[in-house]
Parts: sequence; structure tokens; C-alpha cells
Amino acid sequence: MLQKVTAVPGPKSSSLLERKNRYVARGISNTTPVFVAEAKGALIKDVDGNEFIDFYGGIGTLNAGHCPEPVVNAIKSQADRLLHTCFMVTMYENYVDLAEKLASLCPVKGEAKKVMFANSGAEAVENAVKIARFYARKPGIISFECAFHGRTLMTMSLTSKVKPYKFGFGPFAPEVYKVPSAYCYRCYFNSTYPECGLHCLENFARFFAAEVAPENIAAMIIEPVQGEGGFIVPPPEFLPGLQKLCEKHGIVFIVDEVQTGFCRTGRMFAVEHWGVQPDLMTVAKSIASGLPLSGVIGRADVMDAPDPGHIGGTYGGNPISCAAALATIDYMQEQKLADRAAKIGETALGRLRAMQEKYPLIGDVRGLGAMVAMELVRDRKTKEPAKEEAGRIIQECYKRGLIIIGAGIFGNVVRMLMPLTITDEQLEQGFSILEEVVAEVAG
Repeated sequence: MLQKVTAVPGPKSSSLLERKNRYVARGISNTTPVFVAEAKGALIKDVDGNEFIDFYGGIGTLNAGHCPEPVVNAIKSQADRLLHTCFMVTMYENYVDLAEKLASLCPVKGEAKKVMFANSGAEAVENAVKIARFYARKPGIISFECAFHGRTLMTMSLTSKVKPYKFGFGPFAPEVYKVPSAYCYRCYFNSTYPECGLHCLENFARFFAAEVAPENIAAMIIEPVQGEGGFIVPPPEFLPGLQKLCEKHGIVFIVDEVQTGFCRTGRMFAVEHWGVQPDLMTVAKSIASGLPLSGVIGRADVMDAPDPGHIGGTYGGNPISCAAALATIDYMQEQKLADRAAKIGETALGRLRAMQEKYPLIGDVRGLGAMVAMELVRDRKTKEPAKEEAGRIIQECYKRGLIIIGAGIFGNVVRMLMPLTITDEQLEQGFSILEEVVAEVAG
């Protein structure tokens, strides 16, 4: 049983929340009023002693769980020897070790692959765009509706959810073009898969005639499963179709695996489900069990296009983060966390679909591996988004000991990114809380 000492928020969390509101910028939001004291595996304890089951995993950053022992030990060992130098001046071995490891693991096209490191997912995407443009000598970038790639100028331009990410922050980076994604539940073309013939792919013929010539496009970037957009899993033909399109027109194909990578979907990387081999891949989040680290992995000829000094950053590939990443990847492989993700996904989708049969509030259930979500609607025929109901579910869950978060361009998706080290008992208890709350909110 979860330990519950106080109401949520408790007195210590409430006091800290007052200080947070006084000293932290208002733009830094918080989904829950919880301040964490410690966490292990899939269990969080707040400063008041209350325990919570984690169904959000640092927004996909803690696939290996909170504080995995081998990773903590690797961090401590590295901290005793070297904290930082800046790899661009004096180098260190574990940067190279990690680059070699990722080059061997990532399903990027070609035999020769190279890697560069940065600090965040947004930085990785920024660098992937820079590299692709320099290689292709073209300016245009294609991204997709419902995409999320970050909050910097370029990544915000690539992102497709207006509020809260883009509203009031323009003008945006030029030469970014949006196309409809394969959001089958809310098809842009009002079609139904598979009878539709994939209008989302067919649309490119019109797009290249009406909006921008393919000769002007340097790169296309897509998340294999769109994350913040609502955990949108594309049909089997979509990603291979995009790769063929890019190959036909000489466009660099970038896959953003920031949220989907490192065992989350039941494979080390999500593109493996479709047999897709991108030219460039961006990674971050669960690469280092929560330490700041991201990377771009790609074909050697593309990665080597920029000259020395064109890419990089002071903290990119920090030695402690690299040590954490190497230990994290080893731990994931030893514990077979990709297999565990597949099993968690089966359980989660089974529970959600059973709930969907009982509660009309749940319009759609979808996911890949342990990246699962339910989309809430007020009417299954009109598919009117149930944004307020999604917010109430999230709020009532944390009050009862389950931390879960939302997503979706309409704010009506409840998504699950539980650590892959979660126990069967914790998983069952989490879904019991969730169903209790859904039943209450559904009325």
C-alpha cells in the first residue's frame, strides 16, 4: 500500500509552493503541487512523506527507473575523477566510448555513423537541422502537425501545438513547412484507415506543387510516435513511405527519438518497428537516467559536412552525463527493458481498452510498447475534446497517489510513461487508481 501521511499538497509542499510562486518565473508550470524528496524505481516520496506511483517517468526521461544503482555508482565514480573540461578543448575517453556505443546501436542508414552530443532534446534537434542544412545546401525543413520538438526558436517553429508553446512568441524561424500527420483518429482528410489509401502520403504531390519545391527542402523531421501531440502511432506504411519520399527527392530524413528512444516502445528505438533507417536521429531524455544529455547520430557523410567549430557547445557530452549514459544503456540491456516495455504495454492497453468499453468518455486508446494513452471526448460521434475532464483525472489521480500527465493538441489526452522497472503490483495499483478516477469523472 502507498504511504499517505497528509493530504496533497502537504504542509511542507505547500510552503515550498509559496516560495516557488515568489521566486520562480511564472512561465515554469507545475502539473502537481508535489515536491519530491526521494524516488526509487517507480515510486516517489514527497517532502511530507507521501508516496506516489510514477506513471510519467520525468516525461519519458526515466525509462530505467529512478536512481538505478549501477547508474548512481557510475555517476559517483566519475564525479570523483572529473566533473568537466569542455570536450572541444581537452577531451576525455567516455565521450568517445558513448559515441561508439550509440553508433553501434542506432538503426541509422549506412555502415559508417558518427555522433555529436548536446544537453537537451531541443539542442539535439537544433543541431540536426544545422547539420542537414549544411550538408544539403538548402534552407527548407518539413515538420508535421501535432509535432513537438522543443521550445527554442527553431524547435518551437517545428512544433505544432500553439498554446502554450508558440502563442505570443513569434516571429518564428523561416523556411519551416507543416504537413498533416497520420492522426487516424482525427484524420485531416476525413478518411478512414486503411480504406483511405494514406492521403497523408498522397498529399505530398500537391504540397510540393502548391507550397514548396522539393529541391528547396533540406530535411524532413518526424517523431515515430508523436509524443506531446497525443501519442499518435502512425499506420505501418507511413514512416517507410516518408523515407522513400525523402530518398526520391534527396531530402535528409531526420527521426526525433527524444521521447520514443531507449526501450520505451518495446525496441531500443521506435523506428525499428517499421524497419526505417533515417539519415539522422536525435536522442535525449532516457539516455542518461535523468542527467542532461542529448545527441545526434547519423550517416558519417552527413554528420561530417559541417567544418570543425560549426557544431558543439560548452557542456555537450559532459563526462558525468556520458558515464551515466553508458551505465544506463548497459543496465537497459542487462535487464531486458525493451521486453519489459512490451509486456507493460500489453497490460496497459488491455486495461485501457476494457475501460473504454465501460466509459464513453474514452474515445480512443492507442500506444506502442509502454508509451500508451487514452483520448477523452464528450461525444464519440463528434469527438468533441474533453479537455476539462482530462485535467480533473490528472488532479484526482495525484491526490490518490498516482502521478500521470496530459498531452494532445487539444489537451484531452492522458498519457502514460511509467518507468520500465515498475513492478507488476505497482502497475496494477496505478491502473486501479486510474479506473476509480475515470469512473468518477465519467459520472
